[in-house]
Amino acid sequence: MPLVEIEIVRKQRESLSGNLISALANELGEIFNSPAGTTWIKLYELPAGHYAENNVPQEDVYPVFIKIIKSELPENMKLELEVKQITIAVANICDRPEENVHIVYEPEGRGRVSFGGKIVT
Repeated sequence: MPLVEIEIVRKQRESLSGNLISALANELGEIFNSPAGTTWIKLYELPAGHYAENNVPQEDVYPVFIKIIKSELPENMKLELEVKQITIAVANICDRPEENVHIVYEPEGRGRVSFGGKIVT
């Protein structure tokens, strides 16, 4: 059930490859050990001119922000491993340094997310 939203700050004159979203979905599905069709990814592009950090030259910062909802979160050690795997995979696929990949886990989806009108239990 993982629902993943990925927002990538696009470099000047960068065009994202057509297979980027599929590569992300397949790799994250492997990391989550999800059956086919159960890891859902939405990808958003943010032009570089719409992103800034205080007191940092803009031309050097092109991060990737990831929000993840899972039916239940892994325990601490497994969560740390999952974060590392996701960070490495997304950095490689999106051609970004690992330190520019940022992940936010939303609260567990069990009991508060529905698919086709049915609450995830």
